[in-house]
Amino acid sequence: MSETPHITLDQWRGLIAVVDAGGYAQAAQLLHKSQSAVTYAVQKIESLLGVNAFEIQGRKAVLTPTGQMLYRRALALVDEASDLERAAHALSAGWEAEIHLAVEILFPTWLLFDCLARFGEESPRTRITVIESVLGGTTEALLTGQADLAIAPQAPPGFLGDLLLQMPVVAVAHRDHPLHRLERELSARDLREYRHVLVRDSGVTRDRRALSVEVDQRWTVSHMASSIQALRMGHGFAWLPCEHIRDELASGLLKPLPLRAGRERLVPLYLVLADPDFAGPGVRRLAEIIRETATASLPGRPLASS
Repeated sequence: MSETPHITLDQWRGLIAVVDAGGYAQAAQLLHKSQSAVTYAVQKIESLLGVNAFEIQGRKAVLTPTGQMLYRRALALVDEASDLERAAHALSAGWEAEIHLAVEILFPTWLLFDCLARFGEESPRTRITVIESVLGGTTEALLTGQADLAIAPQAPPGFLGDLLLQMPVVAVAHRDHPLHRLERELSARDLREYRHVLVRDSGVTRDRRALSVEVDQRWTVSHMASSIQALRMGHGFAWLPCEHIRDELASGLLKPLPLRAGRERLVPLYLVLADPDFAGPGVRRLAEIIRETATASLPGRPLASS
């Protein structure tokens, strides 16, 4: 068994305050305590650990190398304790008041709303903010703390994600597009002469190679709907997720391009909790609903095993 700590969080806060405020008197004002109480807290740490946290240089107390280490570790310890308290308060208060969900636009919109509707029946007072993003934008929402939960094309470093499904993305163009009139297998060289419609990566650091080819003409748009509309009007070709163009494929308005290679790509989508240890009951339940609904609604897609 680990030994019970002898130093309290309040004493560590005293040490931090002395460093941040620049002295014992200033720390006492910051903490709304007497100067003697702050001095005692620091002396107690030094006595229990057998170290000197400060040394006198001139008329000023300066951290020793050991004190610098204690200060850094104390900051981490106090921050961790604060996170734990916030998580405990959230759990004791019931489901979260608001959840931020980052969703890669390849994930079918109709399926997303089915998930949110099901969650709303169980927790009607929880507000959902959906961050619709492309490629790097979903990752950034996790890294910057904007999202509690994400459906992302990859799990960023430091995060764990479960494979949710793999979305088929197919190269298509209007049925009357000149590429279809060639009536043969197409190569990458054939595509270069025609316009490629591409949805922009919403991340700050954009991967310009994503689902793209070298062409002389390109339109880059911000929304999947704009890309689909451009193709419906015969203005180019694109790789689009099959679930987003089911009606157009069924009617024959858009037709898959007979590419020699690369006509269909499978893009994995992962379900990622921003902080699994401190995720509230609402975030966990929404993740369960997304996993269950995706598995039930897209049985023909390659899904992660439960």
